[in-house]
Amino acid sequence: MLFAQVAAPIALKKRLIEMISTKRVAHALLFLGNEGGAQLPLAIAFAQYLLCQNPTDTDSCGTCASCIKINKLAHPDLNLVFPIALSKDVRFSDHLMVEFREAFLSFPYLNLNDWFDAFDAENKQPIIAKDESNEIIRKLSYTSYEGRGKVMLIWMPEKMNADAANKILKILEEPPEDTFFFLVSSASDGLLPTIISRTQLIKVNLPSTSEITSVITTAFNVSQGHAQHVAELAQQNPREAFLLADENIASTQNFVLFQTFMRCCLRFDAFKISTWVDDFARIGREKQKQFLIYALHTFRNCILMKHLPTVVSGTEEEKEFLQKFHPYINTQNHEGLAELFDNAFYHIERNVSAKILFMDVALKTNELLNKK
Repeated sequence: MLFAQVAAPIALKKRLIEMISTKRVAHALLFLGNEGGAQLPLAIAFAQYLLCQNPTDTDSCGTCASCIKINKLAHPDLNLVFPIALSKDVRFSDHLMVEFREAFLSFPYLNLNDWFDAFDAENKQPIIAKDESNEIIRKLSYTSYEGRGKVMLIWMPEKMNADAANKILKILEEPPEDTFFFLVSSASDGLLPTIISRTQLIKVNLPSTSEITSVITTAFNVSQGHAQHVAELAQQNPREAFLLADENIASTQNFVLFQTFMRCCLRFDAFKISTWVDDFARIGREKQKQFLIYALHTFRNCILMKHLPTVVSGTEEEKEFLQKFHPYINTQNHEGLAELFDNAFYHIERNVSAKILFMDVALKTNELLNKK
């Protein structure tokens, strides 16, 4: 993965490149960012640059044998560790490496739910266990295959149990020559202080709207205007931006869902709302979350339509709808609607029943829309 393909702050990419060019890469780095951030693809891009045979001043070449292998997550000097659901057949990451490659390559901004859904882990607990630490130590005892160093990337090290974490403390502090640990996390409070103290922090902040727009434009071969609209909907969250940019979860679908829902709620047509809720419950949690993000953005656009119509973003069809709909969103109900849909997002993330939740949202939306 190239740096150019990662929705991360440009200044941070430059800092990472400078670390390599000045040969000041610490033996253990902690890539720490928010949930939905770019820390995992950024760490992969950094590993690719570190192992690239012909790096440029701004990125890895993308064409050498090393880059091609890392693009497939198949480089022998890039070792990957991630949470698994322990079973008699699955004891450490290598047992699920094929599944992890497929999950990451299809969506680099995956989270733990995406990953566990990819191999049908049901309700098992994610863990990096002691057997994994033994594997880490074993693998790092070998010399580099291609002579440019080795990278041990641990995704979600906060899922290491105490035995696993304590077992790697020594090798984390004093790794073999030309060996680098990349710890990738979004929950530093789950890490042992002894782990954190042995790493150099790389804070992965959320990128700007323009930085996301640039990556989306190239990745999905869309116009800059469309990419900017997606970036604005995502509110600087790379994961949400890439989900929204996917044509299967396009803003057009959310626009139709929003139109239908609001029309049903405004007059409270019980039969139509029940049908909408039943259909909506079947589309899956991620698409439900995307709809809620879209709704929150639309409520904001309604307020802008009243006061700053020139800065309203969206397609011509969306703007035409807003011209008719925005009078229903006012200072008396905007805050309540925003809180209602924000809370719904929170509950969807925690696997609440979508049918019960959205019937309640519909009732409250009706009350708020008709509030004078």
